[in-house]
Amino acid sequence: MAGISATRNGRVRVLIVDDEPGLTQLLSVAVTEAGWRPYPAADGQSALKAARGCAPHAVVLDGMLPDLDGLQVLRRLRHENPKLPVLMLTARDALEHRIDGLSAGADDYVTKPFSLEEVVLRLRGLLRRAGVEESRPSDDRALVLGDLVLTEESREVHRDGTPVRLTAKEFDLLSLMLSHPRQVLSKAQILDHVWSSSFDGGGNLVEVYISSLRRKIDKGRAPMIHTVRGVGYAIRAGEDGR
Repeated sequence: MAGISATRNGRVRVLIVDDEPGLTQLLSVAVTEAGWRPYPAADGQSALKAARGCAPHAVVLDGMLPDLDGLQVLRRLRHENPKLPVLMLTARDALEHRIDGLSAGADDYVTKPFSLEEVVLRLRGLLRRAGVEESRPSDDRALVLGDLVLTEESREVHRDGTPVRLTAKEFDLLSLMLSHPRQVLSKAQILDHVWSSSFDGGGNLVEVYISSLRRKIDKGRAPMIHTVRGVGYAIRAGEDGR
């Protein structure tokens, strides 16, 4: 029987649900390096919303979340897609918890702490058993920082699993910043890379686009785009303030 192809731009989509930003970022990087596209979510409600939006081929799900219990999320995912492969993460090694998760529909379990290589290998096995064909276009690169994911070929941006609509120049600006995470970029550097020229009023143009990006990326969420007064702008995850 032929496998199920990863139809959206040829990439396997993996929903990653964990409330630890550092771990989510590491998992997103590991998933990206495996040739798949990560969709991070920090809680159960965000995960369910993201699952309906991105139609994942597999899920990495933490058993303990700040809102819904991981098992509740698992049952709802299973209700909407009974064949969706789910790999559970847990800090608890109790046999009863594993049995509860497997009974609720989990396909496999990994206990924290774990190696990223083990997670990727287990996901690969789940995808293979589910009949999902893997595809890895060399030019479909994803840039990941915290819960923010930018995919270059398809020019898609997601934050916390939610699509973010950007103009062409907003996308180019965000791509530049994500290519240099935590690095302070001056207005002149941004103008040179995004507009390929420096012209009168260019500094104000950068300010306008930074402001627009903030409204779309940061509104209602922990801010990622920061101003370093007198120097420029930087993008960082898990920090407050401008």
